[in-house]
Amino acid sequence: MVAFGTSAPELFVSVKAAFNGVPDLAIGNVVGSNIANIGLILGLVAMIMPIPTRNRTVWFDWTIMIVATVLLMFFAYNGTIGFLEGIVFLVSLGLYLIWSVFKARRKSQSSEEVFLSADISIWKALFWVLVSVVGLYYGAEWLVRGATTLALSWGVSDRIIGISVVAFGTSVPELATSMMALYRKENDISVGNIIGSNIFNIWAVLGVTAVISPLQVNDKEMLSQDLLISIGFAVLLLLFMLPLSRGVLSRWKGAILFLLYILYIYILFA
Repeated sequence: MVAFGTSAPELFVSVKAAFNGVPDLAIGNVVGSNIANIGLILGLVAMIMPIPTRNRTVWFDWTIMIVATVLLMFFAYNGTIGFLEGIVFLVSLGLYLIWSVFKARRKSQSSEEVFLSADISIWKALFWVLVSVVGLYYGAEWLVRGATTLALSWGVSDRIIGISVVAFGTSVPELATSMMALYRKENDISVGNIIGSNIFNIWAVLGVTAVISPLQVNDKEMLSQDLLISIGFAVLLLLFMLPLSRGVLSRWKGAILFLLYILYIYILFA
């Protein structure tokens, strides 16, 4: 649920970009957000305070994240992510969610306790959801319009703007959520939020976007470079979490992730 909420900006921005005829911005937003989530967000959080990663279920979620990324590469290879590919993404997401809920219920009843202790009424919650949706709609409109203007004025491609500027903007909720989770010592949410958000970005965001409006992959560097770098960051994250029974994302590991992200952004604009 946390990952779904923090991925909402990516969904609105990608759908808006697709409707505005800038599909590279839509796909770049997702791929760039996935890279930023690991390199920038986890890197910064780990540099502030080491993150214990001792939940063995992270391995399964990490595997799903890799599967989702490879599936995206496969579907994008022919230059189009169409309606059928979007349906496959959404069905895959549904199966993943069903498994996650089943796993959580078997593990404990802690989630039930959280709902019972909620101190906000259903009407107030619905009100804030409605306000947030309206804000996301207009925020996506302004962000896509501003990003397209930046691409034209800087003389760079929509892909680069999507991967850098737009992806950073839509990744801010992940940063805020991870920092708050770390402050409350809910370390599983901190790492799980990032991995879950990356899964949602591909299967939910691109799935919904492709069903509504097919996405053309115009910039081939998205396949030959950016998606491979996304997988590279994911592999590095797994190596840094080993052994899963007592792993820790220490400050020096966070610094490496962060510096690699800065280097990647520098190379994009170089």
